[in-house]
Amino acid sequence: MLPWKRLISPLVAALVAACAVTATPAAASAATVTAVSSGTVSSGWNDYSCKPSAAHPRPVVLVHGTLGNSVDNWLALAPYLVKRGYCVFSLDYGQLPGVALFHGLGPIDKSAEQLAAFVDKVLAATGAGKADLVGHSQGGMMPRYYLRFLGGAAKVNALVGLAPSNHGTTLLGMTALLPYFPGAEDLLDEHTPALTDQVVGSPFLTKLNQGGDTVPGVKYTVIATRYDEVVTPYRSQFLDGSGVRNVLLQDLCPVDLSGHVAIGLLDRIAYHEVANALDPAHATPTDCLSALE
Repeated sequence: MLPWKRLISPLVAALVAACAVTATPAAASAATVTAVSSGTVSSGWNDYSCKPSAAHPRPVVLVHGTLGNSVDNWLALAPYLVKRGYCVFSLDYGQLPGVALFHGLGPIDKSAEQLAAFVDKVLAATGAGKADLVGHSQGGMMPRYYLRFLGGAAKVNALVGLAPSNHGTTLLGMTALLPYFPGAEDLLDEHTPALTDQVVGSPFLTKLNQGGDTVPGVKYTVIATRYDEVVTPYRSQFLDGSGVRNVLLQDLCPVDLSGHVAIGLLDRIAYHEVANALDPAHATPTDCLSALE
């Protein structure tokens, strides 16, 4: 094997491993596997008979992260929102042929098209005029393409991003090494285009952020943690523009140690901020005790 090829393999492995933490633990139960394959869940969400209430008139669409899926990414947040009276739905997107359970790997512009179709399906089923979107990691950034380029702004009231890769990631500097390894970028593009789409300065992100971070008429909330080890630096997650609220978890609870995975999968302090963003008229202060709610 040529020396540079020996170097590519560990680099690619490191990049994939770093992005893999957006997924939930690999030990999914048989019930979860069945739920993913059948497109249904039994924990109160993805119920297409659900009709939004006067208190919560918009359905909530959950958008998983890289290597996540419509069930595992939301085993805690979806029931949290259902319990609070929301109609909650989640989709799978960015599937690659022959790769089961681990999604969000395909070209992000194509994933945004899948989101557009799913939102239309949810709005048709619920009779609502608009939806709210909540996404983790790539799932907090990808909807912005839908809002800007695919007509989503007319169908979405709010976008809430948990550790979103809004301006890409350096993966703690590892991506800066790519130019020194001939063929590494092509290898990533061929097998996992969503990863290279999320590298700082990628053509996708350049197009997405050109002309401003936001579009008129949509409310944006970004919830970040200073301990994020994947979307780095963490302040790159924040958005500029009207209708934006940027939140750092440690400003609300200094002892919150959540990293990139936990903020999406189990952090109820972050979830309290999600609920506030979805219903700002009834928002309540978030602090460390919010973890007990």
